[in-house]
Amino acid sequence: QVQLVESGGGSVQAGGSLRLSCAASGRTFSYYVMGWFRQAPGKEREFVGAISNHGITTYYADSVKGRFTISRDNAKSTVYLQMNSLKPEDTAVYYCAARWTSVGRDTTDYDYWGQGTQVTVSS
Repeated sequence: QVQLVESGGGSVQAGGSLRLSCAASGRTFSYYVMGWFRQAPGKEREFVGAISNHGITTYYADSVKGRFTISRDNAKSTVYLQMNSLKPEDTAVYYCAARWTSVGRDTTDYDYWGQGTQVTVSS
């Protein structure tokens, strides 16, 4: 069982940056692939990116590639989402999720979810 708590959301102007954190409970954090998803009002939850359990491999949606960076600190049981060059279309609730072993890009691939944190980007 893994419990996830996101933090770091807020409001920022276009072009700005935010760093989201997701703290996990449990002693097996290093076994889990971690993903980030987002959901804008009236839209389905979409994949943002993911990081392998050892932190060596990352995957990103085309819409955020080159602007967002995922990293993790297994000693702190925390995964991060650094968001730069933010755009108004990045406005959404951002969720972290955990999956055992291999990376997935669908919401159904992930077993554990955080409660989400709001990111609002104004033009």
